[in-house]
Amino acid sequence: MQDGEGWGMTDKIIDLFGSDLVVINVGPRVFGDAVKEQSIEVLQVDWKPIAGGDKEMSDILQALGGI
Repeated sequence: MQDGEGWGMTDKIIDLFGSDLVVINVGPRVFGDAVKEQSIEVLQVDWKPIAGGDKEMSDILQALGGI
């Protein structure tokens, strides 16, 4: 690596630490609430596993072309 090469990425990382934090919570809402209590912006994603996490049913749905 030549002198100065790669510093652009380092600058971007340093800038990242100075920016506002936004948390994406894909877990139970209580986790996001705990973060919000610390005055941090939270985006709550209401995600559930396909077929309620039932692997056999998920495989059936995938075989039917739905997933």
